[in-house]
Amino acid sequence: MGLLKDRQSQLFIDGKLMAGGGGTFPTINPATEEVLGVAADATTDDMSLAIEAARRAFDDTEWSTNTELRVRCVRQLQSALTKHVEELRELTISEVGAPVMLTSMAQLEGPIADLSFGADTAESYQWTTDAGIASPMGIKTHRTIVREAIGVVGAITPWNFPHQINLAKLGPALAAGNTVVLKPAPDTPWCAAVLGELILEHTDIPAGVVNIITSSDHGVGALLSKDARVDMVSFTGSTNTGRAVMADGAATLKKVFLELGGKSAFLVLDDADLAGACSMSAFTASMHAGQGCAITTRLVVPRARYDEAVEAAAATMGSIKPGDPTDPGTVCGPLISARQRDRVQAYLDSATEEGGTFACGGGRPADRDTGFFIEPTVIAGLDNNAKVAREEIFGPVLTVIAHDGDDDAVRIANDSPYGLSGTVFSADGERAAGIAARMRVGTVNVNGGVWYSADMPFGGYKQSGIGREMGLAGFEEYLETKAIATAAN
Repeated sequence: MGLLKDRQSQLFIDGKLMAGGGGTFPTINPATEEVLGVAADATTDDMSLAIEAARRAFDDTEWSTNTELRVRCVRQLQSALTKHVEELRELTISEVGAPVMLTSMAQLEGPIADLSFGADTAESYQWTTDAGIASPMGIKTHRTIVREAIGVVGAITPWNFPHQINLAKLGPALAAGNTVVLKPAPDTPWCAAVLGELILEHTDIPAGVVNIITSSDHGVGALLSKDARVDMVSFTGSTNTGRAVMADGAATLKKVFLELGGKSAFLVLDDADLAGACSMSAFTASMHAGQGCAITTRLVVPRARYDEAVEAAAATMGSIKPGDPTDPGTVCGPLISARQRDRVQAYLDSATEEGGTFACGGGRPADRDTGFFIEPTVIAGLDNNAKVAREEIFGPVLTVIAHDGDDDAVRIANDSPYGLSGTVFSADGERAAGIAARMRVGTVNVNGGVWYSADMPFGGYKQSGIGREMGLAGFEEYLETKAIATAAN
């Protein structure tokens, strides 16, 4: 992997590490604003070479048909990541600004462990199903259903949880028999580029099966959606960009998987432990500076106890100070960039313009002269029509909204263009389950349960996306279904 200081990562194309045609671009530590090093800056010509390599590896090698090879290779990659986990931890904290506490969970160690799911699934999967003999149109026929890899997958990933999302795409896609071109966000190029180095040094993955293209130009990634040699695009990111990916893919009718934005609601019913639920909501909204698509950023509470709920949320959120991500006690680190910090601040400004107030936070911390930090913020006094209640902010911002009973709470939760996740808290488990069933979202946390797991499907309703990542459903996103009919004697 090499040293972190002054690191220079390369493209990984057709089994080789190489320079980018566009030179290099810097990667920045968001906590210090320090330039860490550079990454190879790919051009559309570089991307075209990567697509051609992936196409050739799928069409001309045994990768898609040799399950034993694929399982072995995915496990080799997992072993290499595990061996280098401490170096990866340092890289993740520095490049992502992820608090070190999160690297033992979804920022690093969790995704590495989850690679086993794809390998195990491929090993035990029923690739061929005997559908028996029938006589359609009077012809005696033996029918077989075959599942096989879809082909070349373009994986486009964001910066907030790069290891989790890179590996959640790579693991199942490779285990299912596809070849992949991975295009990470320009904010976190090293977290992806290091995979190419480890694949080359520690695995038997054939040349061209995995290609990694880092670039400062978002247009380079757009080629994956447009190019006819790519059979599927798996995209995680904003809803606006997801629309563009879908539109670009329409010309070739390629399969598109989209995991997009969210504006998830945390519903507190009138019989719940209000203080405990509001405190949990505030803590969750502060983790990793609120940079998570499934974070519940609307706290929906009984109107009669609104002021109490705001006070409880502010007590927790106000106690969480943005800090150094290398400190084990830090929960809320920096935002990824100055641009993102300014975007979040603009949303905070809009809240006051609409008549909202800050129960805590509201801007940049006074004790942080450098780094892209925003104070954990609780917004009160607005309803579900406010801009900060409608749009995804991607910062440590929680908007508290009043409800007038269970039906109204569900109405507020579902009154959103998004449908990614949600939470419900009630002292009555059956009542909470009933509310969960009515929420139009892809995942629901009931009374503190955790849905995030390698074997559980993740994705959203409405404008939060199309398809599912992780779980058996996520594995099967990367497969085609073929029906074979053979005349029988």
